[in-house]
Amino acid sequence: GVWRQTRALLFKNCLVKCRTKKSRSAFPLFFLFWLILMSMMHPHRKYDEVANTDLGPLDTSVLLDFVIGYTPPTALAREIMKKVAFDNFEDGLITEEYLSEEELEEASFLKPTKFVGVVFKDSMSYELRFRDSIAMASIYTESR
Repeated sequence: GVWRQTRALLFKNCLVKCRTKKSRSAFPLFFLFWLILMSMMHPHRKYDEVANTDLGPLDTSVLLDFVIGYTPPTALAREIMKKVAFDNFEDGLITEEYLSEEELEEASFLKPTKFVGVVFKDSMSYELRFRDSIAMASIYTESR
């Protein structure tokens, strides 16, 4: 985050100052003061929990011709994808299994834009692969 970048910048500035041995100026201190002031003006916000609410029926017209590819093809992954495809949707979603992540990536370029890849890391975690990006779980996301 911001602290890591600030620390690296300060370390780089100290190295440059030590190697050049020029006269010391107040500019780095002003820059540090400015960063601290900006971080105090925009503090980290913590949001409270949202109560469970019924969101109503899902509009399945958005999911027409939607393809979900997944890897690795284990028994647990097949069971999860079967539940995703048939338990929540009347017609079911199209699911395809792939032997490796490379095959999944190749398929994502050949399939239409409504293709989503699911890579199961273990029995409790997965990554979503879209046509040009990877979506990570929200536990890895921090504030700006």
